[in-house]
Amino acid sequence: MLISEKLNAAVNAQIGREFGASNQYLAIAAYFDRETLPELAKFFYRQSDEERMHALKFVHYVVDTAGKVSIPAVEAPQTNIGSALAAAELSLKWELEVTRQINALMDQAAKESDFLAQDFLRWFVNEQLEEVTSMEDLVSVIKRAGEGGLLLVEDYLSRRGAGGAAIESAPGA
Repeated sequence: MLISEKLNAAVNAQIGREFGASNQYLAIAAYFDRETLPELAKFFYRQSDEERMHALKFVHYVVDTAGKVSIPAVEAPQTNIGSALAAAELSLKWELEVTRQINALMDQAAKESDFLAQDFLRWFVNEQLEEVTSMEDLVSVIKRAGEGGLLLVEDYLSRRGAGGAAIESAPGA
């Protein structure tokens, strides 16, 4: 087995958190769909798909290292979303927490001198920079537009191609 039992358990917990993030983003996307804000909905449907892909990356890593995959139960997502700003702020908070979780996994891999895990996790460390920046940008744009200006946010996202790519704030991001 190329993964320790302790790191295996921590990665399994992360699999559940990634599926939980996927469900949360799906609930947010549905909120925007109901509000007839298709670009915001598309952005969050894409985020949901991306989080599911992250969970699958972790699953494949555990399998590839001859660990045991044990997918935990996932909490129901928050569905009482009151505004676009609340949705974006919830997403930013979630991404900051995921960053902390990924860093904890990297710390564990470093403590164990598990270089395979460190190489694998480095992709997620870099991904979290993109995710946090994207959500910070979205919060900023929604705040500037205000709840009455969400059609401006829609226009912004459509011009940025947000349905197919995260909001980018820096070249090469």
